[in-house]
Amino acid sequence: MTLDWHPPAVLFLSLFSLFTAGHAILHKRDPRAGFGWVVTCLVFLGVGPALYWIFGINRIRTHAQKLYRLGYWSHKTETSRGKSGLGPSADRSFHSGLYDGILKVSEKVNRHPLMAGNKIEVLRNGEEAYPAMLEAIQNARKFICLCTYIFDSDPTGEAFGRALAEAQRRGVQVWVMVDGFGERYSRPRISRFLRREGIPTARFLPLTFSIHSLHFNLRNHRKILVVDGQTGFTGGMNIRERHWVGKTQKNKAVSDIHFKVEGPVVLELQEVFLEDWYFATRESLPWLVHPHPLLPGETACRAVSGGPNEDFEKINWILLGALSWARRRIRIMTPYFVPDRVMIYALNTAALRGIEIEIILPEKNNLPFVAWASRALLWEMLQNGVKFYYQPPPFSHAKLFIVDEAYALIGSSNWDPRSFRLNFELDLEVYDPTVAQKLSSLFDHARSRSKPITLKDVQGDPLAIRLRNSFFKLFSPYL
Repeated sequence: MTLDWHPPAVLFLSLFSLFTAGHAILHKRDPRAGFGWVVTCLVFLGVGPALYWIFGINRIRTHAQKLYRLGYWSHKTETSRGKSGLGPSADRSFHSGLYDGILKVSEKVNRHPLMAGNKIEVLRNGEEAYPAMLEAIQNARKFICLCTYIFDSDPTGEAFGRALAEAQRRGVQVWVMVDGFGERYSRPRISRFLRREGIPTARFLPLTFSIHSLHFNLRNHRKILVVDGQTGFTGGMNIRERHWVGKTQKNKAVSDIHFKVEGPVVLELQEVFLEDWYFATRESLPWLVHPHPLLPGETACRAVSGGPNEDFEKINWILLGALSWARRRIRIMTPYFVPDRVMIYALNTAALRGIEIEIILPEKNNLPFVAWASRALLWEMLQNGVKFYYQPPPFSHAKLFIVDEAYALIGSSNWDPRSFRLNFELDLEVYDPTVAQKLSSLFDHARSRSKPITLKDVQGDPLAIRLRNSFFKLFSPYL
């Protein structure tokens, strides 16, 4: 049996394929991705263009940026930064001397000001983070905003749920947002319990059978807890039992670092939450603020809200700026390390300039295919002097980026394409040698129990392992 192709149909498909290929050429930033789509469109008439328009277009980014430009992303323009009492920006002296280079980059790509007078407390694992968070919820008097990627319905999740319900019963306004994919990590979903308790709960991009589910890889990975506009928590820690490292089996435990924040920058966390809530629900929440005491002479920091709604890939640009600004040492801890070519070149260039670069990765990853792709990338950085270490279990989900013991970027972002381009992330820039040195001490402790990775180790992997790792490296832009 042969297919009977009608000339008009062939002409239409050919024109459609050419049009789609032209669109890919114009709009794909990565030449390799653009070339791949051009070949697909021209070789597979009809099918290739259909795949491109379904999977090759980031509609969330396009739609979100349009909403942001039109003013629909923000909860209410008139109640935003102009009348929120965000407090003074950091002293202009930061623009000269030690921080001059990184500040110039950060201020070009950020829409949040650098805030003076903050205090940051480092919290390790569930043993330190969860009691502090629950205490803040129990002491709330006015409102609570909570956003998290994973909110399990295990004993830890239930403890948070009961605390939030009790706060609402005593008159505190409570809003909770859970990612539509992250809430599916446990059954029953925590959102059902929260709604039963009458707590306003939003799911960020819930998975449905609609066309929007094609964007299941665009997730809200932010972790935000704001209490009364004065106390905030952020970092990499989800709400789940596994973060209690001391009472969880070693092969299931997840170690992490979270941060308690006090000071004006808490209101930047609140602003990010209000924008996300509006995006998810189209409900404009009131801008609630207590009079905010400044903490003179302490940490200056800024919220960095990365996501497809932003005009810049902020986190990517800030990291590149910091890598070029570094003068002595760069320290990185991340669970997922799949940098793109530009970031690899930047790391190599910094190492060749004589900067000491140390990167700690988990010895055993909860996402093996990510670890395989990562190992296939290590050799070209190892040969240029970048030092890598494997940290033994429990699996470390911690994220740290420290430059010269003076600057740090902390929060939810990993070193992978998802965090740089796809996910909605929240990080804090920290301009404070005292905090940076505390984080460096944590890094030193982790490194002391970690195993160095050498170029000989990577090149000595069996051929089958190297083929497997290199195969998954091909998919690194999508991991």
